[in-house]
Amino acid sequence: MSPTTLPAPPEQGHVTFLGAGPGDPGLLTLRAVEALANADVLVAEHDVLDVVRTHARQGVAEVHTDADTSASSTPGTGTPQLTVVDGASTTAGVPANRDAAHLVMEAARGGKRVVRAVSGDPGLDAYAAEEMLACASAGVPFEVVPGVATAVGVPAYAGVPLRDAEGTDVRFVDARTASDRCWTEVGASDGTVVVSTTLDSVAAAAGELVSAGRKPDTPLTVTVAGTTTRQRTWTATLGTIAQTLKQAKVLPSPEGGRPVIAVVGERSAAAQRDRLAWFESKPLFGWKVLVPRTKEQAASLSDQLRSYGAVPHEVPTIAVEPPRTPQQMERAVKGLVTGRYEWIAFTSVNAVKAVREKFEEYGLDARAFAGIKVAAVGEQTANALIDFGVRPDLVPSGEQSARGLVEDWPPYDPVFDPIDRVFLPRADIATETLVAGLIELGWEVDDVTAYRTVRASPPPAETREAIKGGGFDAVLFTSSSTVRNLGGIAGKPHNVTVIACIGPATAKTAEEHGLRVDVMAPEPSVHKLAEALADFGARRRLAALEAGDPVTRPSERRPGARRRRSTT
Repeated sequence: MSPTTLPAPPEQGHVTFLGAGPGDPGLLTLRAVEALANADVLVAEHDVLDVVRTHARQGVAEVHTDADTSASSTPGTGTPQLTVVDGASTTAGVPANRDAAHLVMEAARGGKRVVRAVSGDPGLDAYAAEEMLACASAGVPFEVVPGVATAVGVPAYAGVPLRDAEGTDVRFVDARTASDRCWTEVGASDGTVVVSTTLDSVAAAAGELVSAGRKPDTPLTVTVAGTTTRQRTWTATLGTIAQTLKQAKVLPSPEGGRPVIAVVGERSAAAQRDRLAWFESKPLFGWKVLVPRTKEQAASLSDQLRSYGAVPHEVPTIAVEPPRTPQQMERAVKGLVTGRYEWIAFTSVNAVKAVREKFEEYGLDARAFAGIKVAAVGEQTANALIDFGVRPDLVPSGEQSARGLVEDWPPYDPVFDPIDRVFLPRADIATETLVAGLIELGWEVDDVTAYRTVRASPPPAETREAIKGGGFDAVLFTSSSTVRNLGGIAGKPHNVTVIACIGPATAKTAEEHGLRVDVMAPEPSVHKLAEALADFGARRRLAALEAGDPVTRPSERRPGARRRRSTT
């Protein structure tokens, strides 16, 4: 009698309850990033998805709160209704329009690795607590990845320490669910109170504290959109906050108000916020900066702009295509292998990419550069070569340009240089400066078109309108072609937009196109250009503070305001 074959038990999934923090994606923990990278299903409210989705693997099923049900739900009274929004999720076995606990457990029972991401920290989220209990009751294994609590992270970004050297007592209150007893207890305390509420209800919460015994002149700060570049903080007292918000023209919201964190207390450092507001005082805080480059080209530049508080927006102005006749490039690459060249000179990241693609096409790698000297113009070009496994022998010591490379290039010496030929892969529209300079130094140059640059497709209509209508605070021009091409595909930037150029030639082109240049880099480097813009923003901010004026972004200038010529 043959033994009976039992069916294999169903594969058990797993749930990770993950804290996404208060809004800044940079506050995600390393463990959170690891969990997101391994998730099959990602369940979160829509604003939380925006924080965590960049770390999720491609094809993950995304599920977010349905707007109609979430708008009317009260925190702590039940789980939100969720809707599948990602096309890939149709194959993930995740049904739409089910409450979060059922979605999480059904996906886990199907063998899925589920990440349930919540704002702040899971331990302070009522939904997450209910869903953890549901998983425990159903025998679904789960873990918790803590996050930065909103009530702690937002005051830190607002420059409001919650405790002083004397160990101030700190109480946390959710005004949306607080009972009369809760208000009475915090009103009787003289410690710091951190209140989670909405912008429309913050005055009412202040009134509750006054009614419970707090003095009307008790300082408080109110922060909206904390830890993001939309953050804004008001300083007032319990008795004056309603008037402060009215003077700031904060209007009631039809959605019930944006979430805010209010910090109340005599020793909450509200009076010192001007000195401690490190985040909102960044030189380009909240500035929307147009970067006319592809995401790949602009990655490090955009990261640098974010460090200054800006919101970079990449708009490619050129597209790169193969040469119309690839035979010349093919012969040159074969010449690298057969020893035809003494040098190869790269003047752009695109040139490195073009040669690397040809290498891969022929099954070659960086070892083919053995015995060949390599030159590179610019830090990014040098880094692209290093990523390829090639360390440049020559990078200009001064100006990072073709002219700077010629100044450092050694003359041909028949005694020390067995070969007199240089391979120069470049764009079809490159200037002749480098070729002429090398010939003058005694070198033979194979000037090869490695790629063509063509004008990119126009950006979306919304972006074009923002460019022409003054929706951007600044634009960085990194070459004359970016000036010409941006105008061609999107139109001329509005006169309130700060124009920053990488060098004199680019600035001249901008002026020829009717633009007034406000900022110019001290040397032709995209990172020096970003630094120069940050310096401009810092001086602009300081001038407003010294004049007693509110600090505004360039795009917030009144319509029709004329821009003064900068002496930068």
